[in-house]
Amino acid sequence: MSIYLLSGPPGAGKSTVATALAQRSAFGIHIPMDDLREWVVAGAAHPENWTDETTRQFGLARTVAAHAATLYADAGFTVAVADVFGPDDVTAHFTDPRCRRVLLLPSLEMALERNATRTNKSFDTAGIEDLLRHAYAWLLQQDWSGWTVIDSTHLTLDETVAAILEKTS
Repeated sequence: MSIYLLSGPPGAGKSTVATALAQRSAFGIHIPMDDLREWVVAGAAHPENWTDETTRQFGLARTVAAHAATLYADAGFTVAVADVFGPDDVTAHFTDPRCRRVLLLPSLEMALERNATRTNKSFDTAGIEDLLRHAYAWLLQQDWSGWTVIDSTHLTLDETVAAILEKTS
């Protein structure tokens, strides 16, 4: 089974697409990185104020996600993992050859609009607009060789999932 690693800026629709992608299989699981990071109940380091501890906690969550993804894929599940990954983050944590790397990259304006209207987060998404802009700029600076890059600005959810399946098969 495949392991889909979905990256993109906040507001790109990674979690929604990951769930829809996993639902296309007889057995599918979405591993949301935000949820793994929320397991930390004392000493959580949040991305709004990035520190060395934030880097460490993100790395731990990615390691857990990589192991879980491999276990589920071995058991016959299609796995989708959503996070703001950089290529180096994936190389450091996700070594399973079944990994399919996908960057969802809507326009900055669309990511900002989607972020402003999100209701699936436990925090006020307006508070991460600066972080979103920073993450978007950072993503543009990365080398996405070997990744499937999808401009989802004008795609529906179904069209985005179809594009991923078509371009990664």
